[in-house]
This record gives sequence, C-alpha cells and structure tokens, in this order.
Amino acid sequence: MANTLRFVAPLDPQTVDHLKQILRTSPVFRTRQRAHAILLSAKAYRIDQLIEIFEVDRDTITRWLNRWDKDHFDGLDDAPRSGRPHSIPPQEEPAVLKQVEADPRRLKAVIARLEARFTVSLETIKRLLKRHGYTWRRLRRSLKSKRDEAAFRKAQTELDQLKAREDRGEIELYYFDAAGFSLTPVVPYAWQAPGERIALESARSEQINVLGFLRRSEVFEPFVVEGSVCSETVVGCIDAFCAGLGEVKERVLVLDRASVHTSKRFEQARAKWLKQGLQVKHLPSYSPELNLIELLWQAIKYRWLPFSAYESLKALREALEEILLGIGTKYRITFA
Repeated sequence: MANTLRFVAPLDPQTVDHLKQILRTSPVFRTRQRAHAILLSAKAYRIDQLIEIFEVDRDTITRWLNRWDKDHFDGLDDAPRSGRPHSIPPQEEPAVLKQVEADPRRLKAVIARLEARFTVSLETIKRLLKRHGYTWRRLRRSLKSKRDEAAFRKAQTELDQLKAREDRGEIELYYFDAAGFSLTPVVPYAWQAPGERIALESARSEQINVLGFLRRSEVFEPFVVEGSVCSETVVGCIDAFCAGLGEVKERVLVLDRASVHTSKRFEQARAKWLKQGLQVKHLPSYSPELNLIELLWQAIKYRWLPFSAYESLKALREALEEILLGIGTKYRITFA
C-alpha cells in the first residue's frame, strides 16, 4: 500500500514566515505551489490530500517533499535544465499530432482534451505543427472515391508517354477546358492586419466563361463567351483553334468527359479535326488533376484576380482580359 503518511519535518516559525512570503511574492507559479505544499505537509496533510489539492500525481508530490528535505528552500525552484523547457513533453508529441489529425480545424478543442495530461498553449501547438511540416491551407475537394482507379492510372501512363513525345518534338500536347467567372468571388486566404478583416463585395451577375487551350510551355489560347456553354460553343472554339494552327502536324487535345465533350455534335466533328491533325483524348471520369489547365483556373481565381475585379462586371472583364493576355509572360505557372 502506498505511503500516504509521509510528512516533512516540523518547521520553525522563521521558516514558516519565509515560506508564506514566497507563497505571496514569488513570480513563479511552480515555486509557489511547492511552498504551499510544504506548509500543508508540515500541518500533517497526507500525500493523497495534497494530490487532490494540487491536482498532480503521487510521484510529483513525493518529489517536492524529497527535494525540500534535501535542498530546503533551494528545492522549491525548478531544477536546472538544458535549453528551453518543452511545454509538450517529447514523448507526447505523436499523441498531440494524432489529436490534431482527428480534429484539424479546432486546435482549441484539441487543447481542451489534452488538459487532463498537461497544459499547452495555442501558440505551442502551432509551433509543434510547423516543426513537423504541417501547414494551414485550403482543403481540396476530391473525387477519388468515385473514379475507376485502374482507368486513372492507365490515363496517367498514357499522358506521360505523350509528354515524352512532345519533349522530343514529335507532337504538340494541349489541355482544354472551360471555367466560369462572376461577381461572386472565390474567397482566397490573405495576410490581414490585427483587428481588421478584408471584405470582398459579392453580387449575383451573369457569368463570363473562358474556354482555353493550354500547353506545358504556357502557350495559351483563350476564347471568352458570355452566356452558357453548349456543345455548339465547344465545337466552334475547337474549329477556330484548328484553323489557326497552320501546317498539319500531329496534335493531341486532352479534355474531360463533360457532356458537351461527348455529345453527338462533338463526336461528329472529331473526324474533321483528325484530318486537320488534331486527335482528341478524353480523360477518365472524376480525374480533374490529370488536366493541367485546372492549375491555370485555380491561379486566376485564387491568386491573380485583384479584389477590385469584383466591383462590377466591367471591372471583372477588364481584369480577366489583362490576365488572359499576360499568361506566359506576366502571369506564369510552373508545371511539375
């Protein structure tokens, strides 16, 4: 049975007065705790009572009493330690990271769950996460659970082969897609002054659609359409694109399986495009990461469009025009 009748030796009045002064004036919380524990132990408070009062374990109370017996007032201070003490014990770091991964948006809730084991601040948790390579960034929507993984891997291999052929100068490889822009802003992250919040105006408006043909060399040809995009629109853009290609050379156009890309009207036009040197390659369903032009749309929406673009439809058109004309020069993307 654990010894609960362990007490410090009786204290003389001068020692009691000195301990009470430490309890009132010491700036160090742990030193005040230990001084208080010694005073109570001298009054015959048992170890199990001290555990309940100070909410620490038996080993901690025993260590306080032993250090008092050995070092007297010097035993009230923290023992010397090398470097800055960790708020999170090193052996606890994996458990903390696991808690964050289970609830990655609410660090305060993680701290509350850790309180039973040790006390830690929000900033300490953030420093731990940064030290282990964690970053605060936007979540990505995923369609992986819906796609055919075998078809995805097959398409990935075929695209790698097409890239290799392009690098050897045998073909030209283009990525095609459309993106819509309106006065409802895509809200990005931004550094903001303490106590201030940047607010973006939001309004309902007609949509400006951009259909584009992109190469890894950042050659980009856009077509801007106001209004809905249908199969006839897509076929017309590809017709215009083919007409401007010049001499017949083998070219491959990569695009997704949206309904406007698989319609009867679209399929009827493929033979004509093939005669003009353009082969169409559809990607598997739910595989947007294989279409490099998606990176371009993200850059425009999240990084390049200025906040002023959302003031009016005219401002949005002008900002878009400036960006579209500057892709490859002023506005650059590095494809891995």
